Amino acid sequence: MTDFKPFKSTYLFLVLLLNFNLISCAQKTKVNQNNHVKTISEIKTGAERTDLYLNILKGKNVAIVANQTSALNVLQRAEVAPNVMGSKKITHHLVDYLHNNNTINVKKVFAPEHGFRGKADAGEIVKDGLDTKTNLPIVSLYGKNKKPTLEQLKNIDIVVFDIQDVGARFYTYISSLHYVMEACAEANIPVLLLDRPNPNAHYIDGPVLETSHKSFVGMHNVPVVYGMTIGEYGQMINGEKWLNNGIACDLKVIPVLNYNHQTQYSLPIKPSPNLPNDKSINLYPSLCFFEGTNVSAGRGTSMQFQIYGSPFLSKNNFSFTPKENEGAKYPKHQNKLCFGKDLRDSKNLNQLDLSYLISAYKQNTAKDFFNNFFTKLAGTKKLQEQIEKGLSADEIKNTWQKDLNDFKLIREKYLIYK
Repeated sequence: MTDFKPFKSTYLFLVLLLNFNLISCAQKTKVNQNNHVKTISEIKTGAERTDLYLNILKGKNVAIVANQTSALNVLQRAEVAPNVMGSKKITHHLVDYLHNNNTINVKKVFAPEHGFRGKADAGEIVKDGLDTKTNLPIVSLYGKNKKPTLEQLKNIDIVVFDIQDVGARFYTYISSLHYVMEACAEANIPVLLLDRPNPNAHYIDGPVLETSHKSFVGMHNVPVVYGMTIGEYGQMINGEKWLNNGIACDLKVIPVLNYNHQTQYSLPIKPSPNLPNDKSINLYPSLCFFEGTNVSAGRGTSMQFQIYGSPFLSKNNFSFTPKENEGAKYPKHQNKLCFGKDLRDSKNLNQLDLSYLISAYKQNTAKDFFNNFFTKLAGTKKLQEQIEKGLSADEIKNTWQKDLNDFKLIREKYLIYK
């Protein structure tokens, strides 16, 4: 019997090693300030939870609403070569991944603002086209129509929606979601939404949109920062009967694994050309208001939504000159020296900060500071009026509190993650 002990020990070691590797694929460690090691579970996006939705798509004619963020990591051992020892993560685009599945018939791709590959400027019309990799037709939802037509949905059995949101009301992917859900509800086509973390889900702030100021940069009566994933938001669109005539969409959400609203999440792919990193995404809800003024928020630089300035602000030690670049063919104040503020070291990322807007308004030397787009972004005329009257940031925010508290009660009904 003693002759088998080394074999048993080796076998036991290999089993333990295999189990450790499997566990380490799902967990990672984090060292806190006290040098204590904490094991945290790895986030898996809805797209990566293939075991929950591939069978739903099997044998179906599928349309996919996607852009460059619609990527997933899958384990080679589990998904590609089940008989191979060990595992390796491979990154796929969702369209490629589903198109290569012989049991799923992907028919077309719907592309939102910025296009399928995410290269177009903000507000730039996106044209229909053909994906050169898969030869699938690409149908623009930011060109002739923002809502899929019945003809575009013809012979489609199910629509998959997988786009990374950043949690600000004026970021138009939630508006595209609204129109996709509405069109599918009218055509009796189900929507499968693959959820993703919201990097600005940890707080709720800003004025709640007033119905009279609805537009594509604000379709619903929610605050600027609403603290929900796009899956939760879709459930709210349905539950609050915001679709045309109160119709309901057959919506199924594949949730994110190991996630809650306080989970820090760094986006692996920039969600649009002018949100290049985490800092820009966190400052975006505060700085996007400048799009409705004569102040640049850094488009035409490599510091988009991390700086602001204009030729009409007080001269100081920080300046920049916007120039044409990807995502900004004609940036505001192109080739003009702008003075303003560098916020790349800002630590105040847990609220919508009005101090930048108020400070720029007070410094402005041009005849007009605000333009007509500002009210659409704010969702109310009151914010411009309050700034012009000289109210402080705290005084303005105090006027939002009742609406925010009312919204939080609505929001609570649709949360998947606490």
